[in-house]
Amino acid sequence: MNKKDVADIRKQFKLDNDLLKITDIFNVYIRKESSDIYHQESQPFQMMDREQQELFITNFKKVLTGQLDVKLFEVKFQEQAEDHSRFILHEGLQSDDVDDWKEQMLLIVEKMFKDVQYEKDMVVTFIRGEYFKPTKRNSEEAEVSDRDEVYTHPFILCSINKTEQPKRSLVFDYIEKEFKSSVVVDSIINLASPVAGFLFPCFTDNSADVNHVLYSAGKANQPDYNFIENVLNGEEIMTAQEDKAIFEFVVNEVVGGQVDTHTLANVYEEINRIIVDEDEEAEEETPTLDYKDVERVLKVSGVEDVNADKVEMAFQKVVDDEKYELKASSVVPKYTSKSIKIETKVANISISPKDLKYVRQVNIDGKRYLLIEVDEDTMIESFTLIPETSLS
Repeated sequence: MNKKDVADIRKQFKLDNDLLKITDIFNVYIRKESSDIYHQESQPFQMMDREQQELFITNFKKVLTGQLDVKLFEVKFQEQAEDHSRFILHEGLQSDDVDDWKEQMLLIVEKMFKDVQYEKDMVVTFIRGEYFKPTKRNSEEAEVSDRDEVYTHPFILCSINKTEQPKRSLVFDYIEKEFKSSVVVDSIINLASPVAGFLFPCFTDNSADVNHVLYSAGKANQPDYNFIENVLNGEEIMTAQEDKAIFEFVVNEVVGGQVDTHTLANVYEEINRIIVDEDEEAEEETPTLDYKDVERVLKVSGVEDVNADKVEMAFQKVVDDEKYELKASSVVPKYTSKSIKIETKVANISISPKDLKYVRQVNIDGKRYLLIEVDEDTMIESFTLIPETSLS
């Protein structure tokens, strides 16, 4: 799934929407002490009161919110695994019987809490339904409505949420006319911040991809690798943060640990060009960089003494897979926003990769200066600075 695919299904999660039909919801309450099921409850989603529906809809959107490879990860299923979750989820997706669907989902719950102890009681929620995507864009002049022809996508979505105990508070009893401490024993389910979740199957180019599952982490760049491998039976993933670290290590190895801003700006510009060009040609593809691509980028950017062997050896120091490819979007800071931080003892500066070419570090009379080229007057508070003719 690309970011457009994720955004398309996420925006459908709203009440009274004919492009999304949630048929069943299944909640399972797990006690922290034993990791045993304390309670389970299933019902048609439309039988819930509207306020509960709204709370869960918000929760489901949270599961599908975040950047790909940062908080959301398309995970490929392993080829072989005992009690493979791909088959369990597919069985649940295909089943017409609610009891059979619940039985399959309980198998997933069992895998979630096997040899895992949470600090708080947990609630696992499953829904199943259908997501309808129009085959063509809406046009006011068209005689046929865009809703008349749609792609139909059955899906299962899971959200895992922790529970909280309400804080004790002081209340005033109007009947007894006295102050009392409130005692509430009901647990609060934190639907605003799911700790994990997933969507099965993935959707690519308007078709279901049962060989992949979309995993949602609770925090950015902090996926639960045990959950991915042992619960979902997925293959190893790399976060955008890890890809960026690999890229920076490789470049540092090749350039000898030092680079000027002009060259670095060229590197970012070239990779951004690759991203833009490939996005325009094939929207569903994610541009990637292998060691040969990195070699070409560095050569084009003006780095001297670069060859394929040198770059490949740098890759091999941090990546076991010789065919590993970096996702281009992960290694470049956000190109048009001030995503690069330059930190010094005197000042911290934020600048975009596209403007990095206007920054230079220079040595004058044995001192280092950070030089920023500007087209306009520089303001400090309400004062306009006078241009100086020398740096002395």
